[in-house]
Amino acid sequence: MRAGGRRLRRPPHAMPELPDVAVYVERAGERLVGQVLRRVRLLSPFVLRTAVPPIAETEGRKVIGVERLGKRIVLALEGERWLVIHLMIAGRLRWLAPGGKPPGRISLAAFEFDSGTLVLTEAGSKRRAALHCVGTREALAAFDAGGIDVMAADSATFAERLRLENHTLKRALTDPRLFSGIGNAYSDEILHRARLSPVTLTRALPDADIARLHAATREVLAEWTARLRAESPAWPEKVTAFHPQMAVHGRFGQPCPVCGAPVQRIVHADNESNYCARCQTGGKLLADRALSRLLKASWPKSIDDL
Repeated sequence: MRAGGRRLRRPPHAMPELPDVAVYVERAGERLVGQVLRRVRLLSPFVLRTAVPPIAETEGRKVIGVERLGKRIVLALEGERWLVIHLMIAGRLRWLAPGGKPPGRISLAAFEFDSGTLVLTEAGSKRRAALHCVGTREALAAFDAGGIDVMAADSATFAERLRLENHTLKRALTDPRLFSGIGNAYSDEILHRARLSPVTLTRALPDADIARLHAATREVLAEWTARLRAESPAWPEKVTAFHPQMAVHGRFGQPCPVCGAPVQRIVHADNESNYCARCQTGGKLLADRALSRLLKASWPKSIDDL
């Protein structure tokens, strides 16, 4: 896709967010709770970031729970041992039947059980996915950035957290210190559902708009968790941030499902915001830093000018 003569490329991978991680946790819990972790194989020297106590001490212990901690997946083992997995951008989890062989270069770690093997993989050459082994609740709590669970928060708590700092709505929703588990993809969908601009400042938002944003956040995350759960009855095989059923995310230039206007986007470094100008910004086109500098006076001001 091109805009102003510049080719804008979609990233090949995107970080799994709350709906994706929630389904991973559910499916892993179904397979692993009550199972004994027989062996941990580290297939990449870079994946293990914390090993206090040594990761060998997790072997021979029963899994007593699988939990979500922000965008991290936590395997809780008996005797106060936890394995914390952060998928980052391109990390994914695979389930192999007993005797299955982890896929070649992309496998980082394998967790072997009698019922099968859980494999942490990562596509691409950058090794960002991480595994941590911790042995105290205090060490586990250090991975919690502090963001609230929006599915459990009432409107007043949501509003208080949103206004804690004065940032754009896009930045606030994706800040793990404020809200747990929301990233680039679902923030786009939430803001479209709420009919709000991604660049509106949080402290400028009226109470009625915050209430609408709170409702939209809960609706979008619940709907997509249910959708992904239904699409992955056995195991999540294709975890991606780009779905054809999405309203705006990853749909630059395609018609908004509500009004039919072409979806717009603004790009900053490695991130982009997708939005509908007619539904969210009163028809105004938001300035993309690179393109608006390039086009200057020729930059269209509204969706009608475009």
